[in-house]
Amino acid sequence: MNEPTGQSSPGSARILVVDDDALVAMSMVSLLEDLGHSVVEATSGAQALAIIQGDAAIDLVITDQSMPGMSGTELARAVFLLRPSLPVMLATGYREVPEGSELRLPQLMKPYDDEAVGKAVTQVLSRTEPR
Repeated sequence: MNEPTGQSSPGSARILVVDDDALVAMSMVSLLEDLGHSVVEATSGAQALAIIQGDAAIDLVITDQSMPGMSGTELARAVFLLRPSLPVMLATGYREVPEGSELRLPQLMKPYDDEAVGKAVTQVLSRTEPR
């Protein structure tokens, strides 16, 4: 894991990856680090919220939708209460996300490839106001 950079440019962001599946998380972390990002991992929504409360340098949250205890959309709602300007991207294999659809979260459709992740992250970060 890389040290925090505090930078929020699309080429070098600090990204929190939230997924309860260790293999999926490891793959995403590796991919994001290869793209030049600094990555923090969480295996649950509760762990992610604790990280967000203690790490002001997070630029983007990428979360799985289907997790035990707290879904990705439930996590997004909680994130927006803590940090309204922090973008959240939902990684999902479902075309439609019934709960939380009013949030209009950017979605990364599974299965995804390196190019799709890079493009999605760049698009989300380019829409974010610098902090």
